Amino acid sequence: MSQKFQELIQSERPVLIDFFATWCQPCKVQSSVLNSVKEQVGEKARIVKIDVDQFPSIASENGVRGVPTLAIFKKGELLWKESGVHDVNSLVGLLEQYSS
Repeated sequence: MSQKFQELIQSERPVLIDFFATWCQPCKVQSSVLNSVKEQVGEKARIVKIDVDQFPSIASENGVRGVPTLAIFKKGELLWKESGVHDVNSLVGLLEQYSS
């Protein structure tokens, strides 16, 4: 998965990674927010969910200490990372900013 993750974040378009856990209540809220974000940004960006319990090495390599943590990568570079639940408008704004 780590190799696949590296390939994934090399994308020309922004990739929003949602580091989450199945037992995390705020993660469930964030997940429904991301569904709305996906509808609004369409093909401009990609949204990928990574379960920190299934892939702890990827979480630790990316400095994830709490869930949910969102990170935006483009061409292998980390552009933005923050923990906590984020709203649709700020995430759409970030993805549109990085997709241009």
